[in-house]
Amino acid sequence: MILEKIKKPNDIHKIALADFPLLAEEIRSMLIQSVSGTGGHLASNLGVVELTIALHNVLDFPQDKLIWDVGHQAYTHKILTGRKDAFSTLRKEGGLSGFPKRGESECDAFDTGHSSNSISAGLGYVRARDILGQKHYVVSVIGDGALTGGMAYEALNNAAELHTNFIIIINDNSMSISRNVGGMSTYLSSLRTAEAYTGIKLNVTKKLKKVPKVGTAIVDTVRKTKSSIKQLFIPGMLFENMGLTYLGPVDGHNMRQMMKLFNEAKRVEGPVVVHVLTKKGKGYTPASTHPERFHGTGPFDVMTGKPLSKKKAVTYTDIFSKAMVRLGGIEKKLTAITAAMPEGTGLIKFQKHYPDRFFDVGIAEEHAVTFAAGLALGGMVPVVAVYSSFLQRAVDQILHDVCMQKLHVIFAVDRAGLVGADGETHQGCFDLSYLTMMPNMTVMAPKNAWELDQMMEFAVSYNGPVAVRYPRGTAYEGLSQYKEPVLLGKSEILHRGKELAILAVGNMVKICETVCETLRQRGLDPTFVNVRFVKPMDTALFDQLARDHHLFVTVEENVKNGGFGEHAAAYMEACHPKARVLPIAIWDRFIPHGEVESLHRKIGLSADRILQSIEEFEE
Repeated sequence: MILEKIKKPNDIHKIALADFPLLAEEIRSMLIQSVSGTGGHLASNLGVVELTIALHNVLDFPQDKLIWDVGHQAYTHKILTGRKDAFSTLRKEGGLSGFPKRGESECDAFDTGHSSNSISAGLGYVRARDILGQKHYVVSVIGDGALTGGMAYEALNNAAELHTNFIIIINDNSMSISRNVGGMSTYLSSLRTAEAYTGIKLNVTKKLKKVPKVGTAIVDTVRKTKSSIKQLFIPGMLFENMGLTYLGPVDGHNMRQMMKLFNEAKRVEGPVVVHVLTKKGKGYTPASTHPERFHGTGPFDVMTGKPLSKKKAVTYTDIFSKAMVRLGGIEKKLTAITAAMPEGTGLIKFQKHYPDRFFDVGIAEEHAVTFAAGLALGGMVPVVAVYSSFLQRAVDQILHDVCMQKLHVIFAVDRAGLVGADGETHQGCFDLSYLTMMPNMTVMAPKNAWELDQMMEFAVSYNGPVAVRYPRGTAYEGLSQYKEPVLLGKSEILHRGKELAILAVGNMVKICETVCETLRQRGLDPTFVNVRFVKPMDTALFDQLARDHHLFVTVEENVKNGGFGEHAAAYMEACHPKARVLPIAIWDRFIPHGEVESLHRKIGLSADRILQSIEEFEE
């Protein structure tokens, strides 16, 4: 096997070009077999096998810097940089990350996980290189989907202004997680059918410069000419007009063509955009036919492509999806907004039922929030459905454009808390802190499936900024006997005990149910509270319980700093200083990838660790 010769970075340079197609086949086979067991991002990685091989052939690692936007498509890069033998540990606790990690390999230039930042990071690397007088190459690989994010254009604009040597590769597979939207998607579609514009411009420029005395002047004049005729006939003029050299489009599965073009890009003076056309899921029919299903997949049967897990359980996302369809029929002004993730956020059904009230704005969370603000001012009731970790990208817009104006915008914050295998960049551990600090914001967290539905109903009827945060995974159906109406700022007492009160936020209610049962077996009778409203906090309940409770334990799947526990402790210190408060939350750290249950145990949020914390606090 050719792949057996790859032991460390740059070993690819020892492999004959004639063997590259076989190497690509072997890598694809390895990806399919491995990801079928571990789960992961398959379709995107199958699409960039040849692209990655071609890049590794023209670059030297770790001297040259390669930055993958989002980073979920870097599996082949990991295999070619000495991590082949550890690939079976992908996304497993203590194993390889599903994303580039500088701590994992010196060949990973930048830790990525979110979208549209690769050009900015690469440009920073480039300027540092120039200032320090270094000579290596810097390459940023960004997908056409990530180009719907505004940060990418800010960086392109800056790259043109700085005009330093920098290679930007557009991996154009015409599809990110869901179908791409917007003007850039349309523009790139037109380029896919254009005749290749590769070495023509470079060759003409070189020949003109050789003309005695006037050659350079001619080149400068030509560069300044931006006639309508030229724009009609030369592809890539959007980039050219920004001051970036455009090369392509090139077949992203033809390694010889790509290597030729990449070597040309290395000779270009200034920033250059190389447009590469790839096919998601290439080489595996189930993934190429249904790339959205294999964007992020669990273990599956290689022969059929079908998931190995049994019948899919109802998730919180499913509950939200049903609630949106139901409420959309009642409230005709209800609208739904997603940042390029209609499937992941559960808005596909709403889109089918109410297409005129559904908006996919592309990978543009900042725009999504302010767009929602405009909808609200125009008389609509917008719901922004977004993962917790991605909502971080729009903190200023939430604060400035929504909360400051007290607008009725609903934030459906999915994947709140730990998400597991995707690791640090995707754990939703900060939303309670940054949302509760904002004036006028109301923040809720449901204990189970029924309560999520009811909280969405409350949010639609409420008049002001409101967020409902809920976790990834199976919706908890327990404690279904407790169905008190959702009232603003009111918690729900699940059991009235004495002396000790346990106040759990959202999905921590399920875990704390076990904690309370264990404590009762030990002869204690804790009061058990479903917090429901993190903001406004139910201070009346604290006042009531402070009369006959000496210890208050708060439990949340959020960082401790700025979380519910800290707010509760501050209130009790001010109003009931004799009571003691034990906030149990995530300490000041980023949580790596792993199984959620195992991670809970490690960070102190499992039932046994919560009991241990209470015992130690009481000693």
